[in-house]
Amino acid sequence: MIKSFASDNWAGVCPEVMQALVEANQGHSPAYGDDPHTAEAKQEFKKLFGPQAEAFFVYNGTGANIISLASNSRSFNSIICSEHAHINVDECGAGEKFAGTKLLDLPNEDGKLTPEMILPHVKAARYPHQSVPGIISITQATELGTLYTVSEIKALADLAHKFHLLLHVDGARIANAAVALNCSMKEMITDTGVDILSFGGTKNGLMFGEAVVFLKPELTDLFELFRKQGMQLASKMRFISAQFTALLKDDVWKKNARHANEMAQYLGAKLAGIPEINVSQKIETNGIWAIIPKKLAEKMQNAQLFYPWEEAKDEYRIMTAFDTTKEEIDLFIKAVLS
Repeated sequence: MIKSFASDNWAGVCPEVMQALVEANQGHSPAYGDDPHTAEAKQEFKKLFGPQAEAFFVYNGTGANIISLASNSRSFNSIICSEHAHINVDECGAGEKFAGTKLLDLPNEDGKLTPEMILPHVKAARYPHQSVPGIISITQATELGTLYTVSEIKALADLAHKFHLLLHVDGARIANAAVALNCSMKEMITDTGVDILSFGGTKNGLMFGEAVVFLKPELTDLFELFRKQGMQLASKMRFISAQFTALLKDDVWKKNARHANEMAQYLGAKLAGIPEINVSQKIETNGIWAIIPKKLAEKMQNAQLFYPWEEAKDEYRIMTAFDTTKEEIDLFIKAVLS
């Protein structure tokens, strides 16, 4: 089958993860996470983030985001996020419905929040008549492919804690971010003061499944109840956790993310050489945002599928994945220029 540039979600399963699934399928194993595969995966997360880190496994990214936010907020709380945030524009109001919280979505040009943007919103101006901010949620890498530096994350965590808020990171592409910043997960997440992380696996080679990592154990008190009530407790959990062990062991997550990022740089350089195309965001991970005239975009989409991002200004998103090859990119560019 022809691969596309539509999304890294379209990619298949990396070989190491597929082998782990086959091996996990031998015989019977206790249900609901009481199995050796889940215990091993939890230890791998402790190696990555520190001994205090507690990981829990869920089916998908929306589950990871919403259950983690809901378990640490009340219905009178609000969650501060970017207007581009996945929880704001791509989760069908799940936060509002399941957590019962209000989203304060702040406008920005590059998907990133700053302390200066957030500061006016950290308190309820008309207490008790307004919702009370409880969590700041950021995305790393952002929905526009941009990155928070380690120091920027720390500044947001410091601000959150100063006003008794939590900092949550939606890390659907956290592996791509760590590789791009050339830092460890511990440096980027634990050491900066992040409280809760949604750790993405599906976009980096898993068949299915995401993880919620709590960097402060006291935040986990109600999570298992919310996970069950939120329909995210997998009975055959070993098939999620075994995948994560395969991804984290031997730095497979790094290999996959590095390749996807490198392919985006390669493709981005090729696109930048086409005069009609204007790359609209800095290419930092495995996504390219570009302004493309409609007629040219249609020709390109006939060669390889990718999606419009903001149709009003002819902006498109082009994604690479762990299994994208230079040969596929070269064929794509050849078809565009023919």
